[in-house]
Amino acid sequence: MILSPFEWSIAKRYMLPGRSEAVIALVAGISITVVMLSVAMLVIVMSVMNGFRAELLDRITGLNGHAVVQIFGGRLENWEDILDEVRETPGVTRASPLIEQPLLATYNGRAEGIFVRGNTEEDIQRMTDNVVIGDMSLLQPGERNVAIGSRLQQNLGIRLGDTLTIINPQGRPTPFGTVPRQIGYTVTAVFEVGLYDFDERFVVMPIPSAQTLLMTGDTVSMIEIQTEDPDRVNEILAPLEEKLAGQAQVTDWQQMNASLFEALQVERVAMAFALGIIVLVAAFNILSSLVMLVRSKTRDIAIMRTMGATRRSLLKIFVTTGSIVGVIGTVAGVSLGLIVLFFRQGIITFISTVFGVELWDPSIRFLTELPAKTDPLEVLAIAGSAMGLAFLATLYPAYRASNTDPVEVLRYE
Repeated sequence: MILSPFEWSIAKRYMLPGRSEAVIALVAGISITVVMLSVAMLVIVMSVMNGFRAELLDRITGLNGHAVVQIFGGRLENWEDILDEVRETPGVTRASPLIEQPLLATYNGRAEGIFVRGNTEEDIQRMTDNVVIGDMSLLQPGERNVAIGSRLQQNLGIRLGDTLTIINPQGRPTPFGTVPRQIGYTVTAVFEVGLYDFDERFVVMPIPSAQTLLMTGDTVSMIEIQTEDPDRVNEILAPLEEKLAGQAQVTDWQQMNASLFEALQVERVAMAFALGIIVLVAAFNILSSLVMLVRSKTRDIAIMRTMGATRRSLLKIFVTTGSIVGVIGTVAGVSLGLIVLFFRQGIITFISTVFGVELWDPSIRFLTELPAKTDPLEVLAIAGSAMGLAFLATLYPAYRASNTDPVEVLRYE
C-alpha cells in the first residue's frame, strides 16, 4: 500500500493529534503501551518456556542419555552383547553401561538418601566441565574415591578429602540377621549439573567400585544411549526395540519424563493463549482510538472529500495511521522483551534482594538459573500476529471515514 505525498502528510498529521485531541493522543499512547507490553510478555514467556524445555532436555539427556536399555529386576547380565547391538544401530552416536541404585549416605551424624551412579571412565571424564572443585580423574577403579553433587555437599556439610559412608542394606548374612554393608569413600570432586534433584542426590564412582559396593558381580543396571536427534529417538531405536523384545526394554527420555514435559507443553500453550488475548485487547484499543479520531475529524474528512480526496485515499490514511501505532508498539515490545531476557538473572536477583523473596527456588523448578531460548521464527510469528491484529483493527474506522458523506456533514456549516 503506497501512499501519495498528500496521503502521507495527512496520515502524519493524524498520528500526532493536537492539543484539542488530547484524549485521542492519550488513548493512542495507551494502545502503543499495551501492544508493547503484551508483545514483550509473549516474547519473554515463550523464550523462557523454550529455554526451560531445552535446558531440562539437555541436562537430563546429558546425564541419562536419550534412552536406556534395562531389564526387570535391574541387572543386565549379558550386557556386553546388548551393548554391541546398541552400538551397531544406525543413528546411535554413543552407548555405555551404567549402574544406578538408591542407597543411604552418612557423614558426621547426618544422613541423606542418595543415588549411587557407576560410570565408565569415559563418562566420568565427560563430567569434567561440571566440576565445581576437585578432580574427577582421581575416580579410578580400585580406589575408594567418589564425586558428589554440590547440593549434597551443602546438605551434609562435607568437604574435599572427607570420608562419606555409603550404606547398602543388602549386606552379608549373619546368625543374627543381615548386616548392612558400610563402606567409606573419600570425596575427591564436587560437581554441579544444574538440575537440583541430581545435584542433591547423585554420588558418582567407577563401575567396578559400584559393583563391589552393591555386590552385583559383573552386571550393570542399564545401558544409556545417545542418538543423533532426541526428537527422533523412537524412530531411531525402533529396530533395536524389536531385536531386544523379550530380553530387555528400551525407555526413551520422553517416557522417563513424560509428566514433566507434558506439563511444560500444556503450560506453554496456556500462557501463549492468555497473553494472546492481551494482544487482542491492544488491538481493540487501537480500534477505539481510531474511531475517536474519525469522529473528531469528520469535518476535515468532509472538506477533503469536497476538494477531491477519494474514498480510497481516506481508507489508506486511516489504515496507515492505525497500523503504524501497531508497528511502533510491536517493535518496542520485541526490543523490551529481548532486553529483559538478556538481563533476566540480574533482574531476578535484584527483585529478590529488594523484596526479600526468593523468586527462583531451584528445589521447585529443577534448574538453578532461569533459562531462556529465543526462537527467531517464533518472535517473527508474535510480531506478525500483533501487527496483523493492529491492521485488522484499523479496517472498520477507516471504512467509516471513507464513507463519510460530505453533504450531510457540511449542510449546516
